[in-house]
Amino acid sequence: MTDIEIPLERRTAQYRFFEILPGFVSISVIVALFVFSVFAPFAAAIFILFFVMVMFVKAAAFAFRTIQGYLVFRKTTKINWAKRLDDLTDPVKSLGQRFNKREYGMAQHRLNLRQVSRASGEFPKPNDIIHAVFVFIYKENFDIVGPTIDAVLASNYDPKKMILVLAYEARGGKNAKETVDQVLKNYKGKFSDILTYRHPANLPDEVIGKGPNATYAGREFAKYVKKQGISPEDVIVTTLDADNRVDPNFFPYLTYEWIVTPNRQRVSFQPICVFANNIWDVPAPMRVVATGNSFWNIISSMRPHLLRNFASHAQGLSALIGMDFWSKRTIVEDGHQYWRSYFYFDGDYSVIPLRIAIGQDAVLSDTYVKTLKAQFVQVRRWAYGASDIAYVAKNIFRKGRTVPFFRAFTRLWRLLDSHITQAVIAPMIAFGAWIPILVNPEASSILYIQNLQPTIGLIQTVAMFGLFTTMFTSFAMLPERPKRYKKGRGLLMALQWVLMPVTSILYVSSSAYYAQIRLLIGKYMEKFDTTEKFVKK
Repeated sequence: MTDIEIPLERRTAQYRFFEILPGFVSISVIVALFVFSVFAPFAAAIFILFFVMVMFVKAAAFAFRTIQGYLVFRKTTKINWAKRLDDLTDPVKSLGQRFNKREYGMAQHRLNLRQVSRASGEFPKPNDIIHAVFVFIYKENFDIVGPTIDAVLASNYDPKKMILVLAYEARGGKNAKETVDQVLKNYKGKFSDILTYRHPANLPDEVIGKGPNATYAGREFAKYVKKQGISPEDVIVTTLDADNRVDPNFFPYLTYEWIVTPNRQRVSFQPICVFANNIWDVPAPMRVVATGNSFWNIISSMRPHLLRNFASHAQGLSALIGMDFWSKRTIVEDGHQYWRSYFYFDGDYSVIPLRIAIGQDAVLSDTYVKTLKAQFVQVRRWAYGASDIAYVAKNIFRKGRTVPFFRAFTRLWRLLDSHITQAVIAPMIAFGAWIPILVNPEASSILYIQNLQPTIGLIQTVAMFGLFTTMFTSFAMLPERPKRYKKGRGLLMALQWVLMPVTSILYVSSSAYYAQIRLLIGKYMEKFDTTEKFVKK
């Protein structure tokens, strides 16, 4: 079986090569533009045009997938998942009832009923399923955690079939303990059980992050399940951050998909994380970043073959026990869980999208400056997913490889491309066209103005359609405006999009370069910088 752990301390030469690779390529792109501008202006023009064309194609795809994803998301949210789940209790009887053929996904539902009815012994019954809801707490107070648990209780699902697991950090000190005690007091008797696990500080072979906390709680929970005589095969573990708000249909939808998926222990289930809980409260730059991330998650749900775990996700307890839960050696345990699972199951693993929202907070601190800083801290942590490139390459190019080479290599290529694109596209589009003129005006200005500038201008104009698509669709997804804000704040929501080029460079691109340069020089990020949660009242 594949060793799925990230190496500690000294890396092999091969591993270091792939750690260096993304940063080296991302830096080389910018350096190459300057070199071409000095010695080969025509090559520089073609180089710039290539990146503009890439932006054009991505913008067009982004616009299409945004509209497609939003429409599917809206239809999926309106489905009565509790009713569909109830149909699985007696699929033969359910097939005899009249169906509303116009209801979205009804044809697939009938196929699922036939599948379950023909091989009923292979599929669990809805009443057999137990949900373990892991909520991770660092220093968050009850104002943050309470609404998360309220949302779970408000689900169209019996809370007596749920076990609430509070995984909190010893590093969280008094705050964390007080929050846990308040939850125990307020929600006693509301769930099948409430379990609390305090993750000790400074355990060996652990980074400071959510992964070690989750794994510690998972191991303790596995002991509880064994003691209670519960089969791990019937337990679904859902991970929630302290500020997450599940849609009322999330748990019946998840249970339904779990039952109708034959290979359920070799998949995970990924809802759409939407950063909108407090979107009316946060400053404009944070709204742009949050909305962009929300739409990226919607788009990703429409491309299951590229979908990866992000933030909140669900996975079978039996599978988690087998792979010893999550990684304790990376600060990006969510995205890394995809690769960890992929290699544990020798490539026979996939992520099933749940096209339904889990609301999360956009970045907000108690001052404007702290909020701006906290946003960068968050996105640079996400950008550190570039560390997975070396991990994936190690498991593809090793002796005794257990995954299909071509399919695995394609995944590696896409992973590398996504991180390099994240770093270079924004600065190349914003400044690339000016560099040849500034560096070598005599040789490049006529060539650029007469041949390249009109083409770039046309492509950029067309690509703006993607931005407007995102802007208009974002209005349809806004939560209700709090009464403390006047209608004029809606106008600011439209004007904020002029900041997109700025946020793309200052947050998306710079965080990618930051993370990749850290990997390049071997200065690893081994501390999960928690995003501060602030509630505006």
